Amino acid sequence: MTRKGIKSVSLPYKIDIVSNTTKKIAVFPGSFDPITLGHVDIINRALPLFDTIIIAIGSNATKKHMWTLQDRKTAIEQLFKNNNAIKVATYDGLTATFCKSQGAQFILRGLRNSTDFEYEQTIAQANYKVNGIDSVFIISSPEYGFISSSIVRDIARNGGDYSKLVP
Repeated sequence: MTRKGIKSVSLPYKIDIVSNTTKKIAVFPGSFDPITLGHVDIINRALPLFDTIIIAIGSNATKKHMWTLQDRKTAIEQLFKNNNAIKVATYDGLTATFCKSQGAQFILRGLRNSTDFEYEQTIAQANYKVNGIDSVFIISSPEYGFISSSIVRDIARNGGDYSKLVP
C-alpha cells in the first residue's frame, strides 16, 4: 500500500513501541557496597531518559558486604532525597522479576570498559529473550571509569582514604 508516494513494507519481526503516554521506568540494579561517584554519574546522566529510576539494591546472602543493606539503602535515599524521579528499593531474586513487579521496562547499566560490556551483553540478551526487559547501557564518564565498589572496599579495608571516590 502506498500513501503519498511512500511504499509500506512488511517487516519480518514485530516492533514494540513504548507510547509517549507510558511512563518509562528503569531499574538500576547493584549491590552498591558502597555507591560510588561512578554510579551517581550514570544515574544523573540517565535521568533525562526515564520518568523514574529505581535504584535496586540486590540482597545476596552468599556475598559478604562491607556495609549493611539498611546502611546502603539509607545512604542512597539521603543522597537522592530531593529528586522525586529516583526511588530506592531492595530486592531478592532475579532482577528481571523485580523489574516486572515494579512495572519497569528497562534495566539501566553503567559500563566502564569492554570487560563490563562482555559481561553485561549476555545477561541483557537473556533478560530480553526470557523476560522482555530491555537493557540500556551508559558508558561511564572518563573521570569515573576506574572506580568500582570493590576498589573502594579494598581501600576502606586497609584504612585508606576513599573519600574522593564516593559521594
